[in-house]
Amino acid sequence: MKDNKVFVITGATGVGKTTIARYLQENYHMPRVVTHTTRLPREREIDGLSYYFETETSFECNHYLERVVYDGENYGSSFEGLARGWEKNKFITIVLDTAGAITYAQELGDQAVIIFVTVTTPNTLVERVQVRGDNPTAVKRRIESPEFLRDVVLPKELEGIAYELVNDDWSKTKSRLDLIVWDIINGRSIPQKIDLEKRS
Repeated sequence: MKDNKVFVITGATGVGKTTIARYLQENYHMPRVVTHTTRLPREREIDGLSYYFETETSFECNHYLERVVYDGENYGSSFEGLARGWEKNKFITIVLDTAGAITYAQELGDQAVIIFVTVTTPNTLVERVQVRGDNPTAVKRRIESPEFLRDVVLPKELEGIAYELVNDDWSKTKSRLDLIVWDIINGRSIPQKIDLEKRS
């Protein structure tokens, strides 16, 4: 069980966390841990696949490793969700905000592979969120929220622990992801702050 790993994809809204998690799922058969939220589903989101969409009451019935309030809604990942993922594969993935990633690093230690995703130009994030089709008022509220501003920068608690991955160019991002996954799957002990540009 201690050899199991969870790849924690973290960063601000719009950096491409879900795309990266989907790449890991499709190319490395890593089940994505389904998390819980009280927010309403977006178009095309499916309960039990995208999230477990909860009421305020049902949300409290789960056993959480971490839980946060983001943009006024509850989010959390459960111990049961992790166990279900590890039943399918020893390598799984989850998308979290930086507060959740810090908790995973503290609670799971080496079992948590933290990948902090960012972009070179923060304005890119606003454009990506707008293209996603969210309500303009909700977009404005989200990018002005303390949580968004917090997640744009790598937290001190994750310095020296997280892989920092700049997602400006998807082809380069995939190459860097492949390097990280190869190292972890093959049990290589390497510094977390590796020079991915030179290795790619």
